[in-house]
Amino acid sequence: MSTPVLTGGCQCGAVRYALDQQPQNVHVCHCRMCQKAVGGPFAIICPVFKTAFRVTRGTISYFHSSDIARRGFCSACGTPLIFEYPDAEDLGVLVGTLDEPDRAPPENQYGNESRVAWYGGLTQVPGDRPTYADNPDMLHRISSSNHQHPDHDTLVWPDPS
Repeated sequence: MSTPVLTGGCQCGAVRYALDQQPQNVHVCHCRMCQKAVGGPFAIICPVFKTAFRVTRGTISYFHSSDIARRGFCSACGTPLIFEYPDAEDLGVLVGTLDEPDRAPPENQYGNESRVAWYGGLTQVPGDRPTYADNPDMLHRISSSNHQHPDHDTLVWPDPS
């Protein structure tokens, strides 16, 4: 079994995956379908060939968002994981589910007709403070009761023989 280029998974750790190639054409998608699917103003999708994507733990569940596309998610925690046209040779992994999302920077943007009006000003919004910097008790309460799966499993690869 090859060493993965990137790994990732859902929030609870029930589903884990590996990518055996660097994603190509990583893009921000502003379309309404992606907005609804991720519960945010845009999705960031990193396409890889289906042959380079493998689930290493668990099973992906699917919602058919149209007659030609489906979206894969973890049925245990609800984390959106992939976007796929079943007849295509590639699929799109959601960058936020990668263990190292910095390694898949966007190269393009699509669905701009649905882009939220304030998107262009995001870099001007203050954001230099750590999470709950003004409430360390809340940060401690969250971190001490965190159920989120850590990034970077200690993966045990199956014996190829």
